[in-house]
Amino acid sequence: MTTPAPQPQEAEPREAQTQKVAVLGAGKIGEALLSGMIRAGWAPADVLVTARRPERAQELRDRYGIESVTNAEAAKRADTLILAVKPQDMAALLDELAPHVTVDRLVISAAAGVPTAFFEERLTGGIAVVRVMPNTPVLVDEGMSVLSAGAHATEAHLARAEAIFKPVGKTLRVPEKQQDAATALSGSGPAYFYYLVEAMTDAGILLGLPRAQAHDLIVQSAIGAAVMLRDSGEHPVKLREAVTSPAGTTISAIRELENHGVRAALLAALEAARDRSRELASGN
Repeated sequence: MTTPAPQPQEAEPREAQTQKVAVLGAGKIGEALLSGMIRAGWAPADVLVTARRPERAQELRDRYGIESVTNAEAAKRADTLILAVKPQDMAALLDELAPHVTVDRLVISAAAGVPTAFFEERLTGGIAVVRVMPNTPVLVDEGMSVLSAGAHATEAHLARAEAIFKPVGKTLRVPEKQQDAATALSGSGPAYFYYLVEAMTDAGILLGLPRAQAHDLIVQSAIGAAVMLRDSGEHPVKLREAVTSPAGTTISAIRELENHGVRAALLAALEAARDRSRELASGN
C-alpha cells in the first residue's frame, strides 16, 4: 500500500543519532551540549560546530574530533541547528543563515527571551523551531533544560531536541507562554544558590570559621539537601520541619529570615527576572 508523501513542514525527522547536528556558538553552553552528545553516543562525524575565533575552532577540533565550519556551511549540511549565541546576536545570525536553511531543518534556540516566532518570521516558511532554556549545570551533566515547541514543531522534533539535551541533565516541556517564568526559576536559578552560598560563607567567617571550612560545610549541606529534595518525594516544608526543633537553633534562624523579608525578596527577584526575559523578547 502506497501512502502519500508528507508535506515538507510536516515531515517527520529521522532518528536522532542519524542526524547531523551543528552547534552555532562555541561558548560554555554550546561546548557542554556537543560534549554531552558525543558522550551519549553521537559520532563526531555527525556533529559540526561554528566558532568566531580560529583558535577556538581548532581547540574544539582537537578536543572532540569534530569538524568546525562556517555558519552558512552548517546551515547547508546539518539537519538540526542549535543556535547558542547571545540574544542580541541572534538577528544578525539569522540574516546569515536564512538563505541556506530549508524547511526540512529543525532549529533549536538556546537564547534567553527570544520567542519561536522571531525565528519563524526570519527563516523559511513552515520551519520547525524548538525553544530551549538550559542552565549552566549542563556543564556537569546536571542541567535543567526547558523546551517549548514553535508553531510548526512536531512531537518528533521535540523528541529530537530532548535527545540532545538529556545527556546533560533533565528536560521539561512547557507551553511557550511559560518560558519567561522558567527562565526566572531555572535558567537564572543557579545564580540564586551561589548568592546564598556566598552570603552563608560570609556568615560562617563572622561566626569564627575559616573560609575554606565554612565553604565546605555549606556546599555539602546544599548537596545533601538537594539530593533529599530530589529523591525523598517529600514536600520541602516537611523536610524543613524535620530539621526545626521547638525553641531550637533552626527556628531562631528562620524567624530572622522571615523578619527580614527573605521570602518576599525572593518573590520580587523572580518577578524581576521574568520581566527582564520579557523585555529581551521585545528587543530591549
